[in-house]
Amino acid sequence: MMKSSDSTVISVKETNTDTKAKAAAKGAPIVATSKVIKHEKRGWKRGVAIFDFILRIVAIAAALAAATVMGTTDQTLPFVTQFFQFKASYDDLPAFTFFVVANAIVTAYLVLSLPFSIIGIVRPQIVGARLLLLIFDTVMIAVSSAASAAAASIVYLAHNGNSTANWIAICQQFNDFCQRISGAVVVSFVAAVILMLLVVISALVLRKH
Repeated sequence: MMKSSDSTVISVKETNTDTKAKAAAKGAPIVATSKVIKHEKRGWKRGVAIFDFILRIVAIAAALAAATVMGTTDQTLPFVTQFFQFKASYDDLPAFTFFVVANAIVTAYLVLSLPFSIIGIVRPQIVGARLLLLIFDTVMIAVSSAASAAAASIVYLAHNGNSTANWIAICQQFNDFCQRISGAVVVSFVAAVILMLLVVISALVLRKH
């Protein structure tokens, strides 16, 4: 006598809940990675913004020093004649007066730009403040470069003169005067170079957006 036994196969279908759980598990690392990338970008932009702020402080010191040194430069020779007193002052030459005014404008602008630079540190994702700085930094480059170049040409004439135009070199007599105006021009060029670096930094930050 033989007995037969029936076998029953039960199929279990995968529920929607399990599918969603697996999909969520697979997608979790991607979300985490994107958050890390965003955090790294913000950290890089914040570091650049801090460097921008430091450069602005240095540029303020350079432009202010250039304006102050040039604006307080004059020298009177110890000997006089009956009709002449030998004196050299910065305001005797319009190029030096323009130099002082231009560097004063650059200094004032850089001071006013510091709050916008701080905004770039606190909120590095903001584009408007960085774009505004880029535009005005470019304008200040033109102002600073023009003033420095005009003053540099006069300094060259003071040191070397021009025999064709019968302009004599005065630096042998007014040595202190020439040293001060030469130093002011050099410092002003330093401020102009820093402004160029600030424009490059702003352009790089905007390019990353």
